[in-house]
Amino acid sequence: MAEYRLTTPLSEEVVQKLRIGDKVLLSGVIYGARDAAHKRMVEALGKGEALPMEMKGAVIYYVGPSHARPGNPIGAAGPTTATRMDAYAPRLMEAGMKGMIAKGKRQDAVKEGMKKHGVVYFGATGGAGALIAQCIKKAEVIAYEDLGPEAVRRMEVEEFPLVVVGDAHGGDLYVEGRKVYEVKGDR
Repeated sequence: MAEYRLTTPLSEEVVQKLRIGDKVLLSGVIYGARDAAHKRMVEALGKGEALPMEMKGAVIYYVGPSHARPGNPIGAAGPTTATRMDAYAPRLMEAGMKGMIAKGKRQDAVKEGMKKHGVVYFGATGGAGALIAQCIKKAEVIAYEDLGPEAVRRMEVEEFPLVVVGDAHGGDLYVEGRKVYEVKGDR
């Protein structure tokens, strides 16, 4: 397992070197979006419309942050469960997305899409939304403001701590990690 300091947008070369278990400190621009925003983005692509952000090399964080306190760019910003976006992720991969941040397992169609399009899935620590928010230096809603916390946000992050839980080679830490701790035989 390696450790990396990466900056967005992510290139194909960077994504291909990452493996499950790698630790990453991510800096640069990422986009926050949840279920309803993903649905609208996929619908827009289906109509041939432009998305609210450049997708080539983009990283999307599955987050619905709380309201920011005065002087802060964002409130608590913990990850949501990834499977909520699984119906939409393959289409966004086709559009150029290179990274996803969330928590929890992914469906097979998403894992296949990650291999096909060279995409990485980063795990963020659930329950640590207030700590994660400290890595977010700027945040602004750029689309679908009517969705409130589920709107698309452009966020500038510095050294956002992540773990590669799904790589572009089919590695799945939720599967492989369990094997390390399986009990063999009776004890």
